[in-house]
Amino acid sequence: MAKILIAEDNEKNLELFKTIIESLGHQILTARNGQEAIEIAKNETPDLILMDIQMPVMDGKSALKMLRCEEKTRNIPVIALTSYAMKGDREHCLKLGFADYISKPIELESFTETIKKTLER
Repeated sequence: MAKILIAEDNEKNLELFKTIIESLGHQILTARNGQEAIEIAKNETPDLILMDIQMPVMDGKSALKMLRCEEKTRNIPVIALTSYAMKGDREHCLKLGFADYISKPIELESFTETIKKTLER
């Protein structure tokens, strides 16, 4: 069982992701913005973070930069979640240091496979 932090400001998406990940047997932590995600990650040291790119207060890209600067959170894999799925976005996110990329709306099988694959690394 892994501890997974979901940083997502859309309540419907958050509930959906929680339901899916809990069904896989993992523990869930939630944040509504990047700043909250950083604080929770520092305190809880999750095994994986699912990070929405577009959030209030602090976006996912800025939060990732901050996480990479902290000794305690530097090596936590972070998967980008975005509804802005354009050609080249995946490569851009990977270049920024995200472990992987999931576009919304999610495709269930691909979503769970990406989480499993990232946790196995």
